[in-house]
Amino acid sequence: MPSLSLDKNPRRIIVIGAGIGGLTAGALLAHRGYNVLILDQAIVPGGCASTFKRQGFTFDVGATQVAGLEPGGIHHRIFSELGIELPAATPCDPACAVYLPGESTPINVWRDPEQWQEERQRQFPGSEPFWQLLATLFAASWEFQGRDPVLPPRNIWDLGQLLKAVRPNTFITAPFTFLTVGDALRLYGLGNDQRLRTFLDLQLKLYSQVNAEETALLYAATALSVSQLPQGLFHLQGSMQVLSDRLVASLERDGGKLLMRHTVEQIQVEKGKATGVVIKNQKTGEVWTEPADHVVANVTVQNLVQLLADKAPSGYKSRVAKLPPASGAFVVYLGVDASAIPFDCPPHLQFLYDSKGPIGENNSLFVSVSHPGDGRAPAGKATIIASSFVDPKPWWQTQDYAKLKQQFTQDAIARLSQYFYLKPETLIYVEAATPRTFAYYTGRDRGIVGGIGQRIPTFGPFGFANRTPIQDLWLVGDSTHPGEGTAGVSYSALTVVRQIAAETKNL
Repeated sequence: MPSLSLDKNPRRIIVIGAGIGGLTAGALLAHRGYNVLILDQAIVPGGCASTFKRQGFTFDVGATQVAGLEPGGIHHRIFSELGIELPAATPCDPACAVYLPGESTPINVWRDPEQWQEERQRQFPGSEPFWQLLATLFAASWEFQGRDPVLPPRNIWDLGQLLKAVRPNTFITAPFTFLTVGDALRLYGLGNDQRLRTFLDLQLKLYSQVNAEETALLYAATALSVSQLPQGLFHLQGSMQVLSDRLVASLERDGGKLLMRHTVEQIQVEKGKATGVVIKNQKTGEVWTEPADHVVANVTVQNLVQLLADKAPSGYKSRVAKLPPASGAFVVYLGVDASAIPFDCPPHLQFLYDSKGPIGENNSLFVSVSHPGDGRAPAGKATIIASSFVDPKPWWQTQDYAKLKQQFTQDAIARLSQYFYLKPETLIYVEAATPRTFAYYTGRDRGIVGGIGQRIPTFGPFGFANRTPIQDLWLVGDSTHPGEGTAGVSYSALTVVRQIAAETKNL
């Protein structure tokens, strides 16, 4: 097949993957005058932040809340540059209601800082010095991040951006660079506070993929503080798909192209430089090579190594192979009658259960609930989405996949019935997703989700860089700084756009 026309600009950029990171990078590059082609093997864009519809219900595939919509937030900045309107959204308050085993009253993570301070002082007496440390580290880190440092730096330009972001208060964080949350708890005499540690384990698993003992303290300071004003988490009107739709509209308005149902089978590399990709049209089976000046990969770092095949640098390949096992997700999607939802139910809840069951690695469920009028369910109905982290291996090794999936589904519904009124007369629609589902629809290696665990060796300055060892090959998404979530992957996309612009400016 002849090369696709990318119009007038000779700088041709191919983006692999139409998740939020890929769409953001593509839309920004197109807006800055580059010729952009985005390719994705799925049916609809958005990746783990996409949506599907069943019997009048709209379900978010994976991501169910978004950060960075506030003035100065990453989505606000990007949408302002693109000249497109931010989607309508309501703040999540509380950001999450956390139920510990055997407790009927939740720990509410309030949006108002003073209200959250009162809540945690009541829930975890004697822990305030620990929380004040987090607040201090967050303030310095957030200001630093807001100045757009490149982490980790890989050349002089990257280093220059990093140094320009440093201020005297940045050095407050330096002594804590190699500490984990577990270290900080022990520092304040809270190492044996099991209730506090349990709460932190639950929350951090959502944001960092690992527990308090392993999560880098500087990463946790942001993850545990971003729910409060002037930042916050938001529930989008309609669905998470609205983010993707607006980025696609911006991309196409500025001359970029998006091809769904097109799989990138290989990244071509010549003399250490990315030169193009091998594409397969899923509908026709046609395979061809498309040249590019830059390739932006919105994929997991594991997928990136696979796409490079024998061109993957040995050191890079070895580092990826040595990463601790990543998590997958089991998700159950329920369409229910509104009578199944308790009065004044918060939009997001987290449950940890006493009894062991098959539902996940830490026997917990993270739950998102639609609200009347938010566009996710017909009048008088609602959606419940409950997810749990799972080990992907059993889902690929089982001899009876359908039975395992049914077992997890039934167990999840039984657990949810302890809070929601789930009976045959209220339960209208049930569907479930497993690591195999995510692998099929998103193309992510083994269906893993959430990126790389934010341990000391893999967070921020020690993580995988956007600038790969292959010249003109860039990595965006949750495998890179600053990690998972739509805000995180959008920041990584903005970083790559700035790096490409700096490289092509002098050509």
